[in-house]
Amino acid sequence: MAQTEEIADTAGVSERSAARGWAGVVAVASATFTVVTSEMLPVGLLTPIGDALRVTEGTAGLTLTITGLVGALSAPLLTPLSGRFDRRIVLCALMVVLTAGNLIAAWAPNFAVMVVARVLVGIGMGGVWSIAAGLAVRLVPPKSVGPATSLVFSGIAVASVLGVPAGTYIGELADWRTAFVVIAALALVVLVALALLLPRLPAEQEVRLGGLMRLFGRPPVRTGLIVVALLVTGHFAAYTYVRPVLEEVSGASAGLVGTLLLVYGVAGVVGNFAAGAGAGRSPRATLLVISVVLAATVALVPVLGGSVLTAGVLLAVWGLSYGGVSVSTQTWLLAAAPDAREAASSLFVGVFNGAIALGALVGGLAADGGGVSAVMWLGGALAAGALLVTALGRAPDSGRL
Repeated sequence: MAQTEEIADTAGVSERSAARGWAGVVAVASATFTVVTSEMLPVGLLTPIGDALRVTEGTAGLTLTITGLVGALSAPLLTPLSGRFDRRIVLCALMVVLTAGNLIAAWAPNFAVMVVARVLVGIGMGGVWSIAAGLAVRLVPPKSVGPATSLVFSGIAVASVLGVPAGTYIGELADWRTAFVVIAALALVVLVALALLLPRLPAEQEVRLGGLMRLFGRPPVRTGLIVVALLVTGHFAAYTYVRPVLEEVSGASAGLVGTLLLVYGVAGVVGNFAAGAGAGRSPRATLLVISVVLAATVALVPVLGGSVLTAGVLLAVWGLSYGGVSVSTQTWLLAAAPDAREAASSLFVGVFNGAIALGALVGGLAADGGGVSAVMWLGGALAAGALLVTALGRAPDSGRL
């Protein structure tokens, strides 16, 4: 009888531990949603921001570029600087920085102050994302790591579907400053959730900047990062100019463009979870499928997207394939560096955000030089390059690859 009671007590403790772990995963997913929404918030608010701060829309657009570049630089630097601090404390501190950045943006009387605010947002975003990316494996049992990682990254996908449109709607309902206040309030709520729901997460090992460079020297890590750079650069080169493509090639009105992008975003959320399940079994096979579908779909938009219906189908497939990029490449890198998950995650986030900025830049050059169709073909070509690197590059030794 005593033995039976002991087994029942152990099972109860295990169930409570698993439930707490999943609650922590949800809190971390909320953090990724909040940081990415904060990063992308100016997208739908550029005109009123520019009018209020007396700058052009092009200059106002730098609020997004600055945050992305700071995030790319801060991610690989903050992990070594955080030393052996408890990761729960580090995440909470970064959410404080993010909250401050959004509040300063809401108050900003001029563009210079807005730049300071967006630098703070970039620091918070880069740090939170790099730490959050590798936490699922520490919060749930091994058999649940794939779904948990997908849930963490779903915050990124959902932010693009709901976060930015919601911020735009708040800006129209009240004003753009209110939108920044609301996201700051959300950051505070997430801060409390992280503090209450996460267990103690001591650093697994101290990460040094030199160690990051040595990690890049590992062939499987380097291959994974090159695939990230090619896929993300190609995507953002094309996606940054998807609206003029839809208007010029498909003849879509402004209202229809919004609907088509919503279709893309919902498909991206589905792709995130589908790829998470596939990447848990074979990151290489999953990335091969993603790369070939993304390359074909993006390149075919100017060829087959002459009607709104076919453009909508292509955008849905595009979203489905690109939605799996984050979770699949992160799974690859964690398998490539199981002894240095935080360091690999920080390199991942740095390359990812740098590729966002590079994609927008090269896309602009292609659009100016060859028109919007050329941007789609460039995006497809870069995805095809990722296909070759995935197929020929060195994959991690662990897992069914």
